Amino acid sequence: MSVNAATLSAGDALEVLSAAWDAQVTGGLTTSWMLHGRPGVGKTQLVQTLAQQRDAELYDIRLTTIEPQDLRGLPYYDHETKKTLWYRPEDLPDAPDRPAVLFLDELTAASPYLQPTVYGLLQERRVGRHRLPDSVFIVAAGNTVEDGAIAYEMGTALSDRLVHLHVKASAKDWLERYAVDQRLHPAVTAFLRARPDLLDTTEDTLRRGDMIACTPRSWERVSQIMHAIPDRRMRDAMVAGTIGIAPAADFARVADELDSMVTVADLLQTPRSKRPELYPTSMNGLVGLIYGLVAQTDAETIKGTIEVMADIRSLKSDAVSALPLAELTSFGFELLIRKALANGLEDGFRGSDAYAQYAAERAKAEAG
Repeated sequence: MSVNAATLSAGDALEVLSAAWDAQVTGGLTTSWMLHGRPGVGKTQLVQTLAQQRDAELYDIRLTTIEPQDLRGLPYYDHETKKTLWYRPEDLPDAPDRPAVLFLDELTAASPYLQPTVYGLLQERRVGRHRLPDSVFIVAAGNTVEDGAIAYEMGTALSDRLVHLHVKASAKDWLERYAVDQRLHPAVTAFLRARPDLLDTTEDTLRRGDMIACTPRSWERVSQIMHAIPDRRMRDAMVAGTIGIAPAADFARVADELDSMVTVADLLQTPRSKRPELYPTSMNGLVGLIYGLVAQTDAETIKGTIEVMADIRSLKSDAVSALPLAELTSFGFELLIRKALANGLEDGFRGSDAYAQYAAERAKAEAG
């Protein structure tokens, strides 16, 4: 059964859920949401990001690991009233004045015996006599049979209780809206900017009958390996076991190139007049530098970051003469400005002579 809903990138899906949150707060929209998408596409990270942005407590329930009584609670006999009552499970939010996200993950893989209990949560926002506070935002997620995952077809009784969003991997969206904020290793971001087709290879992997696929989740694991494992031989084996042998071989060439670069910290600490000789001389190297700069930018480093970014366009060596330096500088500033606006670092631009000069030159070039 196909998911005939809007297909969105993870970043766009986050914006939709954020708008839905605002509508729920104002009382105009109270419903439950369903994120469909391939394994590793970023559904869980999306919900975690939503909870962080809203300073909400996240209740993450994996429906494949629980039984109906884990949601309903356990019965006990009240001798005074001669009634069977229920202990409420601790995994459900109950604080009326505390925003919370109830995340029902792996919904489509949950046992059919569990689904009737889930129905009440998704539509009536209650289990038994326990009703969720109005401050709780409900999101479910799951895969489909076509994704190669263990999943049951979603029946109409369940489907009709949800607003559905189909999340699909987008390299541009993932790099700009997620990878930079999470400080992923610059080798990962530089490689995927050059090879966006390798962000998610699940479909091709299933067709070939291979086990290991590239996914946004697996690339995040590659970043963790790159940060944690200095030994090249050990690292290569781990990366190959994460994304597959062929993508790992291509990635290793970019990683080796970036390994030979001067670090972002060293570049920022070098006087501006001496920096040109330290810049990378390849496209991969400059892209990796840009992502590394943006990832490490904070209130203390933004002045130096702007200078390093602005000076990319003015590099003069023969090794970089054929590279699109102006375009790389513009790309870098787009990422940096987005991060500055999100983290309250705008003053770094207002007081920067380097950025003022760059902006003036760009305006002059665009004018004629």
